[in-house]
Amino acid sequence: MSTAWMHWSGGKDSAFALAKVLEAAPGSVAGLVTSMSEEFRRVSMHGVREELLDAQAERLGLPLQKLLIPKDASMAAYGEMMQREMAALRELGAETCIFGDIFLEDLKAYREKEMEGCQLKCEFPIWKLTDTQELARQIIESGVKAKIVCVSGKYFDRSFLGRDYDIDFLNALPEGVDPCGENGEFHSFVYDSPLYHSPIEIREGEVSDRSYTPGEGDEDCDCCKTWDTEFYFQDLQLVR
Repeated sequence: MSTAWMHWSGGKDSAFALAKVLEAAPGSVAGLVTSMSEEFRRVSMHGVREELLDAQAERLGLPLQKLLIPKDASMAAYGEMMQREMAALRELGAETCIFGDIFLEDLKAYREKEMEGCQLKCEFPIWKLTDTQELARQIIESGVKAKIVCVSGKYFDRSFLGRDYDIDFLNALPEGVDPCGENGEFHSFVYDSPLYHSPIEIREGEVSDRSYTPGEGDEDCDCCKTWDTEFYFQDLQLVR
């Protein structure tokens, strides 16, 4: 029985991490878990529509569990929701959760503490696999095809939205931006992958910008004081 669930963002790192796991152990992943805005029904921080997330799960042939986050939810409220969601997965036989994190030690420690509280193990298949310049090239060469759907206004202008994650994109990155966007500089949507049974046909919609503020109760959180607050989003729509 498959006992691992992938914490799936819909982006390139998740897709590459999932491929690594399935390459080593075919059939070992039971399903996907994704955090979404309850208000907008879009993937958190990626801004991707729910129907596109559903299309990814369908192309992968995996069930999808959605964690719906209320507007302005605090980190404490998010943690409580995660506990409930993971308890439900344990009832389905889950033992391990898979993450696509690359090198952020504090984030990895947070995941491990969070999952330990949920009585689940963690797996990080691309953690410090190589430097991120090489990892970015490996992702591209693996056949993962992704569109840039969110960029931080701290580093980018809107012209970077909608671009393919490819060598040209890497060569155009502003100074100080990680090639994999591991610090949250940009996010992507995977529209094709060797794991999909067929590509997802998409078209570009409107570009928007959004500023974020800490949730209620998080105002004094050190990490919330330093995060980027302005982001630009490229809406993608499913071609039916």
